[in-house]
Amino acid sequence: MFSHIFIGVADFPRALAFYRALMPVLGVQERFCEPGRPWAGWQSSPDPRPLLLIGTPFDGQPHTPGNGAMTAFMASSRAMVDRAHAAALAHGGRCEGPPGLRPEYHANYYGAYFRDTEGNKLCVACHDPEAP
Repeated sequence: MFSHIFIGVADFPRALAFYRALMPVLGVQERFCEPGRPWAGWQSSPDPRPLLLIGTPFDGQPHTPGNGAMTAFMASSRAMVDRAHAAALAHGGRCEGPPGLRPEYHANYYGAYFRDTEGNKLCVACHDPEAP
């Protein structure tokens, strides 16, 4: 469904450190980093898409987080949600909702919500029943 998602940042080095800590927890590898541009990308596996990109806005205007905008990452287990949330907070993220079940979405929805170092709202969610 998605080709790529671009998340704007103001402080590229700070944001890069945050995403370099978060994405490996989700099993996603860095594809490239160009600090001079500045931007970086992580790709899905085994296919090259979708891509997650971070960088300063192309138009040269200051980055501002969107009100109501959120990027959600898929986790393969509830433990992965817990680890991702912990990594986010340990690397400058701010909690917007701790890991836990959200049955108002569906019976097995287990998610965590946080903001990155730039104020962008992120979610990590697992849709599977708890592992035995």
